[in-house]
Amino acid sequence: MALQARRVENVESIFGIKAAGRLMLEVIAPWVQDLGLLIESIESGRPAGASADWQPGAVIRLPFSQKLCHNGGVVCPQALMAAADTAMIFACAAAWSGYRPMSAVDQTMHFLRPVSFDVLCDARIVRIGRTTSFGRVMLSSAADKRPVGMVSSAYAMV
Repeated sequence: MALQARRVENVESIFGIKAAGRLMLEVIAPWVQDLGLLIESIESGRPAGASADWQPGAVIRLPFSQKLCHNGGVVCPQALMAAADTAMIFACAAAWSGYRPMSAVDQTMHFLRPVSFDVLCDARIVRIGRTTSFGRVMLSSAADKRPVGMVSSAYAMV
């Protein structure tokens, strides 16, 4: 009886939650790790039935903490921008199926309302090239999904 070889996909070649966890510990700056960011999802491959405008990306959660707040009890903008930037690092890694060193060349954030709750950062790749990538991050309340802010960014590969 002859055995037929079956083609098995290399699961490790797809950037997922496990790889993102390693990236968080090995690449992300310790002070950003201190924000307590949680990786909610990584989307590196087009899901079945995805719309034509689907984009690879990542969703991370910035848990609310008084240590992130300034006067008035709202999360400071620096923490929100750090969370958005980190989400884009994961989104780029998802698009490339692995991390590549990069540096931000442009980031613009629009703050839509004060934050005193957990924030979800949904980062999507708009265009990824050989030397430059562009993305957007929507920040929203983890509780009611209302928008908190939006970021557009560009990164150069180093």
